[in-house]
Amino acid sequence: MEFTASQIATLAGGTVEGDANVKINTFAKIEEGHPGAISFLANPKYSEYIYTTGSSAVLVRRDFKPEKPVSATLIRVDDPYATLAHLLAQVSRMMNQPRRGVEPQAYVSDGVDLPEGVYVGAFAYISPGARIGKGVQIYPRVYIGDNVVIGDDTVLYPGVTVYNGCHIGKRCIVHAGAVIGADGFGFAPVGERYDKLPQIGIVEIGDDVEIGANTTIDRATMGATRIGNGVKLDNLIQIAHNCSVGANTVMASQSGVAGSTKIGEHCMIGGQVGFVGHISVGRDVQIGAQSGISHNIPDGMRVMGTPASDFGSYARRQAVIKRLPDLARQIDALLKDKQ
Repeated sequence: MEFTASQIATLAGGTVEGDANVKINTFAKIEEGHPGAISFLANPKYSEYIYTTGSSAVLVRRDFKPEKPVSATLIRVDDPYATLAHLLAQVSRMMNQPRRGVEPQAYVSDGVDLPEGVYVGAFAYISPGARIGKGVQIYPRVYIGDNVVIGDDTVLYPGVTVYNGCHIGKRCIVHAGAVIGADGFGFAPVGERYDKLPQIGIVEIGDDVEIGANTTIDRATMGATRIGNGVKLDNLIQIAHNCSVGANTVMASQSGVAGSTKIGEHCMIGGQVGFVGHISVGRDVQIGAQSGISHNIPDGMRVMGTPASDFGSYARRQAVIKRLPDLARQIDALLKDKQ
């Protein structure tokens, strides 16, 4: 596929500065640009590359003022990063047209209705009572348990497992190897052994959710583990039983949420964050990578560290830690003088 800078500007609602007819056929990072590619400049620390990039066009903010000549065509937009995401989505839709039909090796239980536009890949298994929405894409080796509900236009990539009774909303994307609805980690100590607590709840996932590869979301002991509309979960995340994640929260890889913890809406959670169980995190909270969350966090906080504290306190603490070797030498010197 090939577009002109002018066509891209029209699609993105931007304006062209330079050769409006230059041809674009791929994307590239600004520091790795080459002819035929379009790049973007959103972070000021990459500004130096706009003067040397080999890309044919670069998305920049409307108020960007170059300090010296730029050979690439500039496409001025309100938000280069958001525009890039929009363009990539458009190209992805054109390149990845939905599949249709049921491959011969797939198994669909009697009584399961497959509406228009559904795709079921080889060796997928759809259990009795499952309800599949329009346009759902079920790739090879997906398992869908009894009475599972899958909303319209949701995509389940190869090897996804959805246990019985769980609900997935519309326009969701579940990546390879994800497990929805495995048993929560519930055991009762009886003498020297642990007896299993049956997990009879479900998982409820809202609309427009994306779940990364090999992420696991456990079913509730009773009731439901809930993932709100628009949530984005990275790869290798663990959400335990009876948790809830509020709408439009994003969570990076290798984070783990212990049982019955509630996370609010519009939160941003870095990688390898650990949450203890039975706590509440408010809305609009930002949590830095590798933080340990052991207590409730009110709305709007920015926290980091283990145990987590507000970002200002964390930064001051880290500044002191960097000075500890020098402080230790000063203390040793003082002790020697006293002797």
